Amino acid sequence: MTIKEINTGLNEKKFSCAEITQEYLDRIEIKNRELNSFITISKERALEEAKQLDANKDFSHPLAGVPMALKDVVCTQGIKTTDGSKMLENFIPPYNAVVADRLKNAGTVLLGKTNTDEFTMGSSNETSYFGPVKNPHNPDYVPGGSSGGSAAAVAAHLATFSIGTDTGGSIRQPASFCGVVGLKVTYGRVPRYGVLSYASSFDTVGPITQTVEDAAIVLNTIAGPSEKDSTTPAVHMPDYTQFLKTDLKGVKVGVPKEFFAQGVDPSVIKVAENAIETLRQLGAELVEINLPMTEYAIPTYYILVKSEASSNMSRYDGIKYGHATDHAKELEEVYLKSRAEGFGDEVKRAIMLGTYALSAGYYDAYYLKAAKVRNLIKQEYEAVFQKCDVMIGPVSPIPPFKIGEKIDDPISMYLADTLSVPMNLAGICGLALPAGKSENGLPIGIQLMANQFKEENLFHVGHAFEQANA
Repeated sequence: MTIKEINTGLNEKKFSCAEITQEYLDRIEIKNRELNSFITISKERALEEAKQLDANKDFSHPLAGVPMALKDVVCTQGIKTTDGSKMLENFIPPYNAVVADRLKNAGTVLLGKTNTDEFTMGSSNETSYFGPVKNPHNPDYVPGGSSGGSAAAVAAHLATFSIGTDTGGSIRQPASFCGVVGLKVTYGRVPRYGVLSYASSFDTVGPITQTVEDAAIVLNTIAGPSEKDSTTPAVHMPDYTQFLKTDLKGVKVGVPKEFFAQGVDPSVIKVAENAIETLRQLGAELVEINLPMTEYAIPTYYILVKSEASSNMSRYDGIKYGHATDHAKELEEVYLKSRAEGFGDEVKRAIMLGTYALSAGYYDAYYLKAAKVRNLIKQEYEAVFQKCDVMIGPVSPIPPFKIGEKIDDPISMYLADTLSVPMNLAGICGLALPAGKSENGLPIGIQLMANQFKEENLFHVGHAFEQANA
């Protein structure tokens, strides 16, 4: 059931919160063995929360009584938060993230914490210390990453919705691969306090849901400034559910030709072209767009995020918290061995790449130059949104691939993010929607893109497309 269906059922007393929570927990117990979408299942706590909600009999909030999941990067007081890493295998935060608090105060029931690529570094959910997540549509294939556990859980109906993070496509790409809805918010729209960092100037927090309406309902609850996060501006936040319309007359939809260039799989192009035709039939005006800086997005993005990651990872030293080696005699050995044992290959690669780009003699050639290109990309998107309300294109240049197919080829894996990272560089918002299937029957999504703090445009066009494509 959708968020609205569950909340309506609770208000009409068709079932209790404890009953619906138990139903989800039973499904998790059966399906999670195959999918590995959850790292931690908070069974007793979830049932206790559900019973308390039933006793209070107040389901007035749209999310009240709704069972959901959090990506295992969102700090939860008293519940393990591992970030998919051995480094934090036993870390239990002493506080809640802002987003966790807002959902708890709304009356949601937390079923557990979902699997992720280690420290969210990955596009396939294969780098997790706790093993890869399987795609619910075919367990031989990846669910996408890094929020693969969240997307798989929603697609397999193990949670009504889940919270993920998107640093370079980590909500949109798994949503596309699993056939669900994924929202990458404008940078700063949702507070990041208490959400473990990958690259702090790129990270965003958003929902993965079954429908566009569900995404709007969740965003209404988690968005807005927080005194705990100075990157959340006091920008007007409307009721996003008011923009769920089906008429697209007068809406200008940009089609960036670079998103349909060489290297994009023909099956992906076909699905996107069909989606564009659907929007045209709904009354949208199509506008051809040029984004020539797209070819520089991948090198720019990976220089910057790996640099930020190398800085963020320095806090994990085996002293304050996290994995500490048992095989050290001196302080320097504690640092070296704790980090060597606690981090996986992809995190080590990020630290080395980032430290190199920031080092003396290379800073100007790499980091500074990439920062300037990022600004040019941002300016390019600002100019484009003078011509259109939203843009449309594929989420990923390739359909879902087999587990193990690309894990030993990091360059190939990085290139899978070609069409998703520009939005993070520009700080704009994007919405991934189910749009079709690959030749072997796996989901392929499309993404809508809108200017900063224009999520309502995404909900308008996304809802219209969803209803027409149902």
